[in-house]
Amino acid sequence: MPSIYTFTEYSPDWPREFQREAARLRALWGDEVFAIHHVGSTSVPGLAAKPIIDLLPLVHNIERIDAFNDAMTAAGYKVWGEYGLPGRRYFTRDADGVRTHNIHTYAQNSPEALRHMAFPAYLRTHP
Repeated sequence: MPSIYTFTEYSPDWPREFQREAARLRALWGDEVFAIHHVGSTSVPGLAAKPIIDLLPLVHNIERIDAFNDAMTAAGYKVWGEYGLPGRRYFTRDADGVRTHNIHTYAQNSPEALRHMAFPAYLRTHP
């Protein structure tokens, strides 16, 4: 069965929700985290979007993130591994069966990470 997505008007809660989720990831992964970026359509002020917060953690060593899979599961995340993109570690979090967060994790120097950051950057400069 295909997923049904709903789009909503921009919410000023989205940046705060990003900050809360980023803090959770930093608490779980500690010093492995280099930076965490808010990406995707919810990161663009004023843009209607699917109300799913996309996070882009950049880490020092992507392979070491696998050691946190049990902790991520215990914290309510679903662990997907690379999920079709070599070098990525993908996690999701749902609330009441509805997707709320996508976490696309890459090594800090990954070209794929730059692609994820380029999309919202373009939309912010080309409203």
